[in-house]
Amino acid sequence: MTIGCARLSIGACPRPVALPNMAAAGRAGLAPARSCCRRLSCESGARELLLGAVDSFVLDCDGVLWKGRDGVLSGAAELLGRLQALDKRVYLLSNNGSCTAGGLLDKCRRLGLPVRARQLLNTARCSALYLRQALAPAPSPSSAPTVYVLGSPGLRSELAAVGLRALGGGEHPGEEEEEEEVVASSAGVRAVLVGYDEGFSFGRLSRACGFLQDPRCLFVATDPDPWHPREGGRVVPGTGSLTAALEVASGRKAAVVGKPGRFMFDCIASEGGEGAVDPSRALMVGDRLETDILFGANCGMWTVLALTGVSSLQDVHAKMASELPQHKKMVPDFYVDSIADFLPLLSG
Repeated sequence: MTIGCARLSIGACPRPVALPNMAAAGRAGLAPARSCCRRLSCESGARELLLGAVDSFVLDCDGVLWKGRDGVLSGAAELLGRLQALDKRVYLLSNNGSCTAGGLLDKCRRLGLPVRARQLLNTARCSALYLRQALAPAPSPSSAPTVYVLGSPGLRSELAAVGLRALGGGEHPGEEEEEEEVVASSAGVRAVLVGYDEGFSFGRLSRACGFLQDPRCLFVATDPDPWHPREGGRVVPGTGSLTAALEVASGRKAAVVGKPGRFMFDCIASEGGEGAVDPSRALMVGDRLETDILFGANCGMWTVLALTGVSSLQDVHAKMASELPQHKKMVPDFYVDSIADFLPLLSG
């Protein structure tokens, strides 16, 4: 029988399965089941979960804390402040690789969100960390490994910050790199990195394909997001679409750094300054089932879908009805209309 997602009570949840090390939550009747989803409320036992069983909150940004160019969403600043007052660990993880992590911090400050640099990670920063690990360190800056970038200047800046040389990544749509620079450097290109690139072109695709003919050249993508919503109901291609074009053209598959893979979760331990996060006592809040919610499931975290972004309850219902195991993992444990729904559960 198919169980609808909207306003499910905990009693309607079939076959609850406890996550490892969640004994306290299990005793409270809160064991998550990927086959159903409940509104986050006192009736679903959420207060006990948030205050007693969860130590770390991992939040997506666009669609959860803010929405495109519309500005900060109601309750976002208050929630972050309240979590910090409760001594909870808070991290913001974004699949947006078009700016630096510093640029993400600047946006948070402009929006009045109380966060520090160590709490923020985006795919530009994490992709640079990934490539620094994957490529042998250079004995001197002049011999730094070279990465060909289909992406933004922010992506280039993060690569430079970890000691890697970047080619490509022009600033303006349609801008092409000097042919002589790329050709002269092609022998030293150790990786191709695909990010969000508004200047994506046949020329850039051709150059990347040429570099990937060398099997030693790494093929990496910042994130798998296929598209992004824009004002007026429009959508624009995302990194996942650009990566797919290069995968078909080159006959190779990219290693993906961002959500839903685990690498960003592992980066919290190395970059957050507070050590590793216990996933069984962590909660992921996101707006996209195939990235945020699947990321939480892959890492063993509790998951909450915020209905202020990409995915809807109809999307959740479709995943619940699917027989594919991967789709079942995209079913969140809870949902909220917006981030503001957390506030009454964390008061008093």
